[in-house]
Amino acid sequence: MATQFIRPKNNPWKLKTPPGTSDYTMHTDEKDGRAILVCTVGKTVLHYDAKCIDDLHAMLKQAGDWVELGGTDEQKPAKDGTVEAWGRSESNPVGGWYGLKKGLRGRFGVYIPPLMEELGLCELEHNPRNNRMRAK
Repeated sequence: MATQFIRPKNNPWKLKTPPGTSDYTMHTDEKDGRAILVCTVGKTVLHYDAKCIDDLHAMLKQAGDWVELGGTDEQKPAKDGTVEAWGRSESNPVGGWYGLKKGLRGRFGVYIPPLMEELGLCELEHNPRNNRMRAK
């Protein structure tokens, strides 16, 4: 993960979901020797492999156009062709889930895109529903 993406717990990114309806924070940490993103939504804490930032950016660049977010919980199937589906696909660079906490591995398409927008890596829509993103 590039240096500019390191953000300690005492200085997290303060983000909003794409529709702007929920606030959450994101910071970086390390777990089991791996760089992770720690996403805190109320009292819920989710972990994502930090590689997802570079990997998703590369996927979006390759797609070359808008990609629907399709964020959903782990227990629900993700719509094909969405960021959420890619974030759990066996064909992505990590061969499966970027989410690391069993039972809370979903919502990749909800929480990672606003961070990428904050980092200047993508354009992100902010409609009430069916938002999309594309690489910058």
